[in-house]
Amino acid sequence: MFGFRIVDKLQKLGEDIQKKDLRYHQKRVMVSKEFTFDAAHHLHAYEGKCKNLHGHTYTVVFGISGFVDETGIMMDFGDIKEIWKEKIEIYLDHRYLNEMLPPMNTTAENMVVWIFEQMNEALEKNGEQSMRTEFVRLYETPTSYAEFRREWMINE
Repeated sequence: MFGFRIVDKLQKLGEDIQKKDLRYHQKRVMVSKEFTFDAAHHLHAYEGKCKNLHGHTYTVVFGISGFVDETGIMMDFGDIKEIWKEKIEIYLDHRYLNEMLPPMNTTAENMVVWIFEQMNEALEKNGEQSMRTEFVRLYETPTSYAEFRREWMINE
Protein backbone atom coordinates (compact mmCIF):
# COMPACT_ATOMS: atom_id res chain seq x y z
CA MET A 1 0.00 0.00 0.00
CA PHE A 2 1.77 3.14 1.18
CA GLY A 3 5.29 2.75 2.46
CA PHE A 4 7.39 5.20 4.40
CA ARG A 5 8.88 7.94 2.28
CA ILE A 6 10.36 11.37 2.71
CA VAL A 7 8.48 14.07 0.84
CA ASP A 8 10.13 15.07 -2.39
CA LYS A 9 9.35 18.75 -2.09
CA LEU A 10 7.86 20.72 0.79
CA GLN A 11 4.76 22.58 -0.40
CA LYS A 12 5.27 26.36 -0.51
CA LEU A 13 2.62 29.04 -0.15
CA GLY A 14 2.47 31.18 -3.29
CA GLU A 15 4.01 28.48 -5.46
CA ASP A 16 2.29 25.14 -4.83
CA ILE A 17 -0.82 26.49 -3.10
CA GLN A 18 -2.32 29.95 -3.22
CA LYS A 19 -3.55 31.93 -0.21
CA LYS A 20 -7.09 31.97 -1.65
CA ASP A 21 -7.12 28.14 -1.48
CA LEU A 22 -6.31 27.86 2.23
CA ARG A 23 -9.97 28.18 3.22
CA TYR A 24 -11.64 25.09 1.80
CA HIS A 25 -15.17 25.99 2.96
CA GLN A 26 -17.30 28.56 4.78
CA LYS A 27 -19.30 26.23 7.01
CA ARG A 28 -19.61 26.22 10.81
CA VAL A 29 -17.27 23.65 12.39
CA MET A 30 -16.60 22.60 15.96
CA VAL A 31 -13.27 22.00 17.64
CA SER A 32 -12.92 20.22 20.95
CA LYS A 33 -10.31 20.40 23.69
CA GLU A 34 -9.99 18.41 26.91
CA PHE A 35 -8.43 19.34 30.25
CA THR A 36 -8.09 17.75 33.68
CA PHE A 37 -8.00 19.23 37.15
CA ASP A 38 -7.95 17.96 40.72
CA ALA A 39 -10.26 19.41 43.34
CA ALA A 40 -12.01 18.69 46.63
CA HIS A 41 -15.63 19.29 47.56
CA HIS A 42 -18.56 17.97 49.50
CA LEU A 43 -22.30 18.07 48.93
CA HIS A 44 -24.88 19.71 51.14
CA ALA A 45 -28.32 18.23 51.90
CA TYR A 46 -27.22 14.87 50.53
CA GLU A 47 -27.22 11.60 52.44
CA GLY A 48 -24.49 9.55 50.82
CA LYS A 49 -20.72 9.28 50.64
CA CYS A 50 -20.41 12.63 48.90
CA LYS A 51 -21.60 14.56 51.94
CA ASN A 52 -18.07 14.07 53.29
CA LEU A 53 -15.11 16.07 52.06
CA HIS A 54 -13.48 14.18 49.17
CA GLY A 55 -11.67 14.79 45.91
CA HIS A 56 -11.81 13.94 42.24
CA THR A 57 -9.62 14.16 39.19
CA TYR A 58 -12.10 15.86 36.89
CA THR A 59 -11.95 15.95 33.11
CA VAL A 60 -13.65 18.75 31.22
CA VAL A 61 -14.29 18.68 27.46
CA PHE A 62 -15.23 21.81 25.51
CA GLY A 63 -16.90 21.91 22.12
CA ILE A 64 -16.53 25.34 20.48
CA SER A 65 -17.91 26.19 17.06
CA GLY A 66 -17.41 28.96 14.57
CA PHE A 67 -16.39 29.70 10.99
CA VAL A 68 -12.90 29.26 9.62
CA ASP A 69 -10.82 32.30 8.76
CA GLU A 70 -8.94 32.89 5.51
CA THR A 71 -6.28 30.35 6.59
CA GLY A 72 -8.83 27.59 7.28
CA ILE A 73 -8.56 27.84 11.08
CA MET A 74 -11.61 28.36 13.27
CA MET A 75 -9.81 28.68 16.61
CA ASP A 76 -6.30 27.78 17.63
CA PHE A 77 -6.27 25.04 20.27
CA GLY A 78 -3.72 27.15 22.15
CA ASP A 79 -6.28 29.95 22.46
CA ILE A 80 -8.75 27.55 24.08
CA LYS A 81 -6.00 26.49 26.48
CA GLU A 82 -5.22 30.12 27.31
CA ILE A 83 -8.87 30.84 28.20
CA TRP A 84 -8.99 27.65 30.29
CA LYS A 85 -5.80 28.51 32.18
CA GLU A 86 -6.52 32.21 32.77
CA LYS A 87 -10.31 32.31 33.24
CA ILE A 88 -11.50 28.94 34.51
CA GLU A 89 -8.84 26.58 35.84
CA ILE A 90 -7.67 29.09 38.45
CA TYR A 91 -10.99 28.59 40.27
CA LEU A 92 -10.90 24.80 40.06
CA ASP A 93 -7.50 23.13 40.07
CA HIS A 94 -6.29 22.04 43.51
CA ARG A 95 -9.07 24.03 45.14
CA TYR A 96 -11.83 23.45 47.65
CA LEU A 97 -14.70 24.00 45.23
CA ASN A 98 -17.26 24.90 47.88
CA GLU A 99 -15.39 28.13 48.63
CA MET A 100 -14.23 28.95 45.08
CA LEU A 101 -17.47 28.71 43.12
CA PRO A 102 -20.59 30.85 43.52
CA PRO A 103 -23.02 29.71 46.23
CA MET A 104 -24.21 26.33 44.94
CA ASN A 105 -24.07 22.68 45.74
CA THR A 106 -20.88 21.60 43.95
CA THR A 107 -22.51 18.82 41.96
CA ALA A 108 -21.23 18.01 38.48
CA GLU A 109 -24.63 19.19 37.20
CA ASN A 110 -24.16 22.66 38.71
CA MET A 111 -20.47 22.93 37.92
CA VAL A 112 -20.83 22.06 34.23
CA VAL A 113 -23.20 25.00 33.71
CA TRP A 114 -20.82 27.38 35.53
CA ILE A 115 -17.89 26.17 33.38
CA PHE A 116 -19.99 26.61 30.22
CA GLU A 117 -20.86 30.18 31.26
CA GLN A 118 -17.21 31.05 31.93
CA MET A 119 -16.02 29.80 28.52
CA ASN A 120 -18.92 31.43 26.71
CA GLU A 121 -18.29 34.76 28.46
CA ALA A 122 -14.58 34.62 27.59
CA LEU A 123 -15.36 34.02 23.91
CA GLU A 124 -17.83 36.92 23.89
CA LYS A 125 -15.30 39.24 25.55
CA ASN A 126 -12.75 38.32 22.85
CA GLY A 127 -15.18 39.88 20.37
CA GLU A 128 -15.72 36.69 18.42
CA GLN A 129 -19.42 36.86 17.60
CA SER A 130 -19.28 33.77 15.38
CA MET A 131 -17.56 31.59 17.99
CA ARG A 132 -19.68 29.96 20.64
CA THR A 133 -19.52 27.24 23.24
CA GLU A 134 -21.65 24.36 21.97
CA PHE A 135 -21.19 21.99 24.89
CA VAL A 136 -19.22 21.27 28.01
CA ARG A 137 -18.87 17.76 29.42
CA LEU A 138 -17.56 17.39 32.96
CA TYR A 139 -16.36 13.94 34.05
CA GLU A 140 -16.37 13.49 37.81
CA THR A 141 -15.00 9.96 37.40
CA PRO A 142 -13.79 8.17 34.27
CA THR A 143 -17.28 6.72 33.74
CA SER A 144 -19.60 9.45 35.09
CA TYR A 145 -20.18 12.89 33.63
CA ALA A 146 -22.62 15.79 33.42
CA GLU A 147 -23.08 17.73 30.21
CA PHE A 148 -24.56 21.07 29.22
CA ARG A 149 -25.37 22.05 25.64
CA ARG A 150 -26.10 25.41 24.02
CA GLU A 151 -29.19 24.01 22.29
CA TRP A 152 -30.78 23.35 25.68
CA MET A 153 -30.56 27.08 26.53
CA ILE A 154 -32.67 27.87 23.47
CA ASN A 155 -35.22 25.10 23.89
CA GLU A 156 -35.98 25.58 27.58
